[in-house]
Amino acid sequence: MPDTTNSLTDLSGADLSARIHARELSCREVMQAFLAQVDRLNPQFNAIVSRVDPDVLLHQADACDHELAAGTSRGWMHGFPMAIKDLCATAGVCTTRGSPLLARHVPTHDDLMVQRMKAAGGILIGKTNTPEFGLGSHTYNPVFGITRNAWDSDKCAGGSSGGAAVALALRMLPVADGSDMMGSLRNPAAFNHVFGLRPSQGRVPSWPKPEQWLAQLGTEGPMGRTVEDVARLLMVQAGRDDRVPLSIAGSWPSAPLDLSSLDLRKTRIAWLGNLDGHLAMEPGILELCESALQVLVNDGCQVEAVAPPFAPGSVWETWLTWRRWLVAANLREYWVNPSTRAQLKPEACWEVEQGERLSATDVHRAGVARSHFYQQLLGLLDTHDFIALPAAQVWPFEAGLHWPKTIGGRAMDTYHRWMEVVIYATLAGLPAISVPVGFDSTGRLPMGMQLIGRPHADLAVLQLARAHETRSETRLTRRPPALGE
Repeated sequence: MPDTTNSLTDLSGADLSARIHARELSCREVMQAFLAQVDRLNPQFNAIVSRVDPDVLLHQADACDHELAAGTSRGWMHGFPMAIKDLCATAGVCTTRGSPLLARHVPTHDDLMVQRMKAAGGILIGKTNTPEFGLGSHTYNPVFGITRNAWDSDKCAGGSSGGAAVALALRMLPVADGSDMMGSLRNPAAFNHVFGLRPSQGRVPSWPKPEQWLAQLGTEGPMGRTVEDVARLLMVQAGRDDRVPLSIAGSWPSAPLDLSSLDLRKTRIAWLGNLDGHLAMEPGILELCESALQVLVNDGCQVEAVAPPFAPGSVWETWLTWRRWLVAANLREYWVNPSTRAQLKPEACWEVEQGERLSATDVHRAGVARSHFYQQLLGLLDTHDFIALPAAQVWPFEAGLHWPKTIGGRAMDTYHRWMEVVIYATLAGLPAISVPVGFDSTGRLPMGMQLIGRPHADLAVLQLARAHETRSETRLTRRPPALGE
């Protein structure tokens, strides 16, 4: 058995599950080790909020041990400490969505994804911090404050799954859930040197949700320190639910999990870079991603720099219409009341104000434009198996900065323009994973790269990520400074 807390919490989720089920580790000692890690590091980094009483958690861990002793396992996550992103309802545990309007909100039910993770054996230890209503790729809010980057606590963690990414990187959790509308899984994964998968739209159904037909931009999904952990958590989260009409039929994967069968010699990747200069990028990001692709080229993969088969400016306008429309619908009840509007952050009010100006014709035109864009990406994926892009346009920035106002001297005209690079997989509903590719010139700030696959090709995306992981020098070879050597 591991004889230090660090060695236990350093285990991958796959190794941890195997050792728990072999009864080499008890669920109690696993819980004690992760809680000790949270106690040690969370005061500085602020990743996990609304914590559950440790005595309650140890009692639950003991119950998991008794079940294993009797020959019963709940599933892959049996005895895993888990903290759910604070946008997702958790029965009996505060769900604030980062807003003072919900600071004391305690749901009476678990959302579907939480139900599935609990059913697989996860034990809820708290929530992971998120920006107010998940808006913006920087995790701070007036309820819990700022979540800080796992590699440099002066920098931001990204978002909106920033708490999840930091908790993972600092070994406060073995695996983590997140959600992604505008890169909210991919950006914090990149900023904290972990993996984050945005699954195909409909792969991980969300329930309960009052509107099930139109809100098809956001999705929940898995994060991990290894590709295998991401895949195994997706197996827990995914699967058809008839209450969610657009969820994908069947379970995932449809056959035993195989992450190693991709033949790189027959694999073609379209590298879109900065979209022929459309996207402002801080120095070093494109070069780092290109060097990361080279490790695949060395084993026969074909990587081709291609021009975007779409007009990026038009796609951005399409994105703005869809986002404003959906965000405004979700937040309007708070915005129309002056007393609650005063407690919304300016960016939330701006989203609703923009959305209120949209007509039915505007929304229909955006739907037509989105459909055309999807066909354009399908055309690119007819000639290539995958698309690659950076996962962010800036390095992790100062934690006290709300959002980058400029990139390379180019002004950002909205609070989320600096994350434009992530909208393409979202608009098309395609699976996309952020893989760690290395660090900036100082060696301190991480970056990631998006690998985007064909419709419903989540397994192929994970196989490519696994191929990159096994060939990359960045694979689990560095730990955040706070963990020590």
